[in-house]
Amino acid sequence: MAGIADFLDSLIGGFDLICYALAIGSLFWGLFLLRPWLEQDKFNPLLMEKTIALLYKGGFWLAAAQAFKVLLKIWLMTAVLERWPFPEFADTTQFIGGLVRTALTLVLAGYVYQVLRHHPYSKQHWITTGIVALPMIISGAWLIHGAGRFENRYFLMTFTVFHQLAAAAWIGGVFQLVNLWLLREKQQVSAECWPLLLERFSKFGIVSVVAILVSGVVITLQYIDTWNGFIGTGYGNLLLVKICLMALALGFAWLNKSAVVAYRLTGDGYALNNRVPYYIEAETFVLITLLFTAASLASQPPAIDIAHLTASWQEVLNTFAPQIPQTSSPTHIALLAGEAGRVAIIDQTPSMAATEWSNYNHNISGLFLTTMSFFAMVSYLKLAETNKYVGLSKYWPVGFFCLGIFLFFRSDAESWPLGPIGFWDSTFNNGEVLQHRIATLLVFVLGVIELTARVSKKPHSKLPLVFPVLAAFGGLMLLTHSHVGFQPKSAFLIQVGHTTMGVFSLILACGRWLELKLDNPRNRIAGFISVAALFQIGIILMFYREPLY
Repeated sequence: MAGIADFLDSLIGGFDLICYALAIGSLFWGLFLLRPWLEQDKFNPLLMEKTIALLYKGGFWLAAAQAFKVLLKIWLMTAVLERWPFPEFADTTQFIGGLVRTALTLVLAGYVYQVLRHHPYSKQHWITTGIVALPMIISGAWLIHGAGRFENRYFLMTFTVFHQLAAAAWIGGVFQLVNLWLLREKQQVSAECWPLLLERFSKFGIVSVVAILVSGVVITLQYIDTWNGFIGTGYGNLLLVKICLMALALGFAWLNKSAVVAYRLTGDGYALNNRVPYYIEAETFVLITLLFTAASLASQPPAIDIAHLTASWQEVLNTFAPQIPQTSSPTHIALLAGEAGRVAIIDQTPSMAATEWSNYNHNISGLFLTTMSFFAMVSYLKLAETNKYVGLSKYWPVGFFCLGIFLFFRSDAESWPLGPIGFWDSTFNNGEVLQHRIATLLVFVLGVIELTARVSKKPHSKLPLVFPVLAAFGGLMLLTHSHVGFQPKSAFLIQVGHTTMGVFSLILACGRWLELKLDNPRNRIAGFISVAALFQIGIILMFYREPLY
């Protein structure tokens, strides 16, 4: 069961940050954007009820996530140490800080539920809620990297809390925009609320993003002291991913702001009502993934602490260097013969057979994806509408079935169905195997859903929307996928490929989502970008090579 605990530990951190953004972002939304005590006539009771509900629900979920994190630590240590971790664990900052923050979060959520919910237009109660939230916000300083450092500890704790606060204000505000649009679509709020709050949030978002960037630069300079540390470590790599996701989210934010400006200048609300909501939905995909990436970043040792394990930029670039795909595989017997070295406590040196087995798996998977995505890109050509042979390219999702069968047998050859380790034993006692099994299942499900969606002519079906959601989840898994062991440098060189594919998976998800939502020709452009991202994932896999050290 240690595998499950380890896997859940990597996911619960992201969920914790989502709940934090939901609670704190909703608080800021009410205090600085709605200001209901000044404009009671603009914001009806239903809007206030839904806004406050997100605040206290985010608080309760955050408390539950924080308590669950503590329980997971206990579970994981018990599995690894094979004994009860108390009383030693009770004296750690993680345990004490986790319990304190859980209690303070419950106080905040309880006050909102019992008091603010019944006085939604009271300025005094909103301000009191902010004061009640302050201890909970500050308590997070003892649960971050900076709390465990000997140098500049309080400086880092302060700026990290400020960084988290600014991110929560922005991301939580985006969550509130989604909530607002759902109400607007059902005509449960006045028509003027949507453009009014979009315009207010545009200004508020700029301030939040500036605060995120300033605090982020300050923190980065404390944890990364060389360019190689930025390029050649797991910490630097995930930070680079965060920057890419931030840029993508800001791109959507710019499209939203442009639509607001156009509406104010011309009065034409078409883009505001028929494009902006879907840009915000895609931005939400990006921001949720960004939060999970931030949680993964917190589990990495800062680059400044592992200078002797840092990869050079040449080694990183070599990871993506074009190479002839490996199309021959070692035998299963040769692979199993070298497993003892790979799973050893010391050194963990994989055999040449294990390395070549992994290269073959990745390269063949890449060939599957590049072939599928090539036909997918062809399906977007106008020729596909008139030529029946080219038109058959819409059946490209069949490739997912073939890939799923390949992965089912090849992804973890030391376990069932090829290896001696049973299915349940390997799945629940190895976090890496568990993630591979989930990924294999995802591939099959993606194939079924996408093929059905592209062939079926059912109007207004919700089934096609499942594909981008699952693709985003797949990208999220790649960004939290752990190969960390006793060889951080080689583990990083594997990680860098996974994280790059994770970013492209997110682009795939956003593109497909917007293809299903936007009008022509924007939907076709988004769809082509989506399958082009799939093609890029295939290229990375096709050139993949396991590090030899």
